[in-house]
Amino acid sequence: MSKRINIQWQPDKNDKTPIYKQIVNYFSMMIVEGHWSLDENLPTQRDLAKQFNVNRSTIVSAMDELMASGIIETAYGGGTKITNNSWPLLAYSTFTNWRDFISAGPFKSNQEIIQTINKLEFEDYIRLGTGELDPSLFPKKLYDEVMANISKDLISLNYLEPLGLLDLRKELVKRLALEGIKANEKQILITSGSLQALQLISLCMLNDQSIVYTEAPSYIKSLQVFQSSGINLAPLSMDDDGLKYWQINTSRLKNKRNQIIYTIPDFHNPTSVSMSSLRREELLKFSLKYNLPIIEDSAYSELFFDKKKTKPLRANSNNNNVLYIGTVSKTLAPGLRVGWIVGPESVIERLGDVKMQVDYGASSISQLIVKEFFASGLYDKHLIMIRKELKMRRDNAIKAIDKYLGDQVSYRIPKGGFYIWLEFKKKISTEKIFQKALENNILLNPGNIYDFENNNCIRLSYSYEDSNTLNKAIKILSEIIEDI
Repeated sequence: MSKRINIQWQPDKNDKTPIYKQIVNYFSMMIVEGHWSLDENLPTQRDLAKQFNVNRSTIVSAMDELMASGIIETAYGGGTKITNNSWPLLAYSTFTNWRDFISAGPFKSNQEIIQTINKLEFEDYIRLGTGELDPSLFPKKLYDEVMANISKDLISLNYLEPLGLLDLRKELVKRLALEGIKANEKQILITSGSLQALQLISLCMLNDQSIVYTEAPSYIKSLQVFQSSGINLAPLSMDDDGLKYWQINTSRLKNKRNQIIYTIPDFHNPTSVSMSSLRREELLKFSLKYNLPIIEDSAYSELFFDKKKTKPLRANSNNNNVLYIGTVSKTLAPGLRVGWIVGPESVIERLGDVKMQVDYGASSISQLIVKEFFASGLYDKHLIMIRKELKMRRDNAIKAIDKYLGDQVSYRIPKGGFYIWLEFKKKISTEKIFQKALENNILLNPGNIYDFENNNCIRLSYSYEDSNTLNKAIKILSEIIEDI
């Protein structure tokens, strides 16, 4: 089946070139530069007129010229297709066909719906699914204080050592100790966000024979970080205590290497489930018995609302069976791109070597900023405010859900983190909800992008939009659902 092209362009109505001619030139260039393949279908004329905000007659004029040149052709019942039997394309034969190159690399493209979300998040939409803090919650005054302190002693922004800023790693040793995690500076690698830690693991610790066991649904399913290396993801279902580790077929574990568990035990993304203390103990015993290491992603662990969270898995692991990943992306600012991974010295040294080959170290200024936040106590001051704010937003979101969606959905009340996992009680197409929401200027995250099979869910985030905007969006969402 031919794929329909995705157009991210608008004609310039201030340009003296006729709009229909701009469209002709744009289509020709996209084809000859290899952005569109020669068997892809164009959108309908009605869709093109709507997208370009022009009269349909303008589209007809452009299509007529493209057809007259042999660049496109219309087949009965088959839509309008790009063809390669045109002399205008030969005139552009000096252009490199970049499509051959961009499709040759090993890293897989994101799902189309995720690419759409990533692009539209920077346009004027209500972001109902965004996994970031509201920019208004950025601690500007604290940041100014941090920067003033840094500027007093800053003498350079040269490269840092392979494992990252030593003073930052020393601060992390102290913070980790408060969580029950024993580590020294050589057991910590500073990464460009927690996602890079996963990329480094996939690059130098796993291969195309590896299996990563993970929750279903899972944040990691929405990425290609493991899949692009040929690594297989194996789903494990969840209950209110966390992932069901006993679903792993133990016969597959015998005499096989390169199998690992990836889990988000605290305020799981996307479901908000937190793994119970008992389940953590059982999981660790199981992993030790079968020599099955664990990647513990703690991105949301500091965002608890009511009481101190359960101890990390690594705090209970006495033999370095757990690789622990942390970040300030969810608590402070994602743009700082500072994360870390804690593990055995041999593993950290190997990951550090690969990281130096990839980017020669995380941002020096970002590491200095995070170090100062930690050392000054301003980070913990900020956390108190963020937890309070997120709890109020969660409570508001629950009230809005109950008011507008009522008996149509079920959900868990999150005890921390960013998300409410909404499951519709009736069978419904979340892709249709996604498209209808876009028409109403709302951007949301369908549950299918996180799962290994179709589900009836969406991930609702209360961390980004203010309460009034969130209420408005949920009301509109309820109206969309009634019409589907």
